[in-house]
Amino acid sequence: MNTPGIFNIYNSDSPTRAELPSSKQLLRSTILAAVAAVVLLVAVVLPAEYGVDPTGIGRVLRMTEMGEIKQQLAAEAAADAAAAAPSAPTQASGSAVGMASANAAQPAEKPAAPAAAAAPHVVWRDEMPFTLTPGEGTEIKLKMAEGGKAQYAWVVEGGAVNFDTHGDAPGKSISYEKGRGVTADEGVLEAAFTGNHGWYWRNRGNADVKLVLRTRGDYTNIQRMTIRTYLGTHPRRFQPRSSNALLTTLTLLSAMAAPATTGLSRPATASGMPITL
Repeated sequence: MNTPGIFNIYNSDSPTRAELPSSKQLLRSTILAAVAAVVLLVAVVLPAEYGVDPTGIGRVLRMTEMGEIKQQLAAEAAADAAAAAPSAPTQASGSAVGMASANAAQPAEKPAAPAAAAAPHVVWRDEMPFTLTPGEGTEIKLKMAEGGKAQYAWVVEGGAVNFDTHGDAPGKSISYEKGRGVTADEGVLEAAFTGNHGWYWRNRGNADVKLVLRTRGDYTNIQRMTIRTYLGTHPRRFQPRSSNALLTTLTLLSAMAAPATTGLSRPATASGMPITL
């Protein structure tokens, strides 16, 4: 018995063999996608995530510094976690050995400077007081010419801070000095190149601290960096204490797989942009 309509579902058009991608086309699409993935990994992911820039493209795109900052913050968080972990009780001899090992593993802390930020006879050009809440960081930069020298002194009230004295300019960056748990510091900052040079402080304590910075010398401008300033001059970016706020790069490498399996002769490469998680 003939029943028209029952088997119509099987009568849909199927692609012909000529319309299907050949093995050569699939292979070419797969190779192109793999090459694009390697280029993106070397030029974007490694500089932005790990501060590794073998090609120099990451430094041009200003992604290498993001990776360096991320690694620095990760190291700070690991060091803070290790310092806060309670040590298990041991015997007297074992305690002495364990204490020596812990002291060797942790970076040497900068000895605290005298409470006075400056000698009475020094006449400072600028003085900037500010307060840091627990986990907060901030940055102040001096605009200096290469070889310029700026005398500085800063002191912390109500606690201690971690700091990084550094400089940056388009395509250049340098770290002069770093410290952990420091209550004061003073000296002369000499610019290694023309650009912005200054300090980044972070309060790792559990209470607010007040910090006062005093400066004088060879600089044309002093400025406390903000998000708006960052967009204009590209200083080092501030990071909250939470690891969820570390800079990273959203790499859509999975987007390359689809063009390779569908046989497109020109698969679209994945795109990426820096975001805050």
